[in-house]
Amino acid sequence: MNAMTRRIIVGTTAASMALTLAACGQDDSTSSTSSSKTVGLLLPEKTSSTRYESFDKPLIESSINGLCTKCTVDYANADGDEQTQKQQFDDMLNKGVKVILLDPVNGKGTASWIDAANAKGVKVIAYDRLATGNVAAYVAYDSERAGELQGQALLDALGSKASSANIVMINGAEADPNAAQFKAGAHKVLDGKVKKVVYEQSGEWKPDVAAQKMNEAIQRLGKDGFQAVYSANDGMSTAIIGALQSAGIKNVPVGGQDASVDAIRRVLAGEQAYTIYKPFRPETDAAANLAVYLIQGLDVTSVATTVTVSGGNRIPSTLLTPLVVTKQKVAETVIAGGLYKASDICNDQYSDACSSAGIK
Repeated sequence: MNAMTRRIIVGTTAASMALTLAACGQDDSTSSTSSSKTVGLLLPEKTSSTRYESFDKPLIESSINGLCTKCTVDYANADGDEQTQKQQFDDMLNKGVKVILLDPVNGKGTASWIDAANAKGVKVIAYDRLATGNVAAYVAYDSERAGELQGQALLDALGSKASSANIVMINGAEADPNAAQFKAGAHKVLDGKVKKVVYEQSGEWKPDVAAQKMNEAIQRLGKDGFQAVYSANDGMSTAIIGALQSAGIKNVPVGGQDASVDAIRRVLAGEQAYTIYKPFRPETDAAANLAVYLIQGLDVTSVATTVTVSGGNRIPSTLLTPLVVTKQKVAETVIAGGLYKASDICNDQYSDACSSAGIK
């Protein structure tokens, strides 16, 4: 068992222990209005990433209901629109919910939202990305560590060519604080280990923008002007790899993040060098646990694992460590972890790639 796997297991175990404590501390005999037992869940998108509807929402709902039989979840998805999410947030406050799990479209623009919630005695948990303002708690995967893993995986893919390699970087949306941390972590590892980052732009988490930036990089640098591409997530990697293929550029490692099923297939086929896997269950369980603690009026510092300092606020936090997925690690990560079955990945087009990786 490698060190990274041990850290994930430790994090999962800690979350499980905390969940047990929350469940044991539950008192369903307490009389209250339904709104006082309602957790608002606001997720940021459903078009450019399917994870929120497919994984985060149902897992959080299941975890909260398992911990608190009288709790309900009021859900809304902003589909990438900040103003829509602001209206959804205001609607939650007007309904009288006591706790909101917020994954912000724009984490930099939420301070006034959080102030309004605090004024009404509503606790806000920043989920998956940090929201500005005095939030009650924060749960996410360690974004800077994820960026470090991305950078190291790109170096590993380059091997002995790394020190002479020019790198193109297509980062996430500038409004997303996670994107800044991914970028910082990647630079921490890449700077000084590669020849130069010769082109760096934001792809805004949008595949069409990422394709545009990649084509611009090819035009500026030429087909031989770079040796690898850092992409902040798999959705953009899809477009970047398509742009490289259209330009006839081969043998250029491209990384990603999110372990989407199409990215796993590309990794097995050798089209993508790696992706980053963040098991959903530890994060959703930790978020549900914090929400139930706050619903019960309990102190979340007893279950938080660290503190995040943001804007002068010390925020009780649970930060988890992700995993790198390469061709050799598909079986022991996303399949062993239950994210996908072999049959989900190994369709007819990728059956040979699965077989060569020992996946049946």
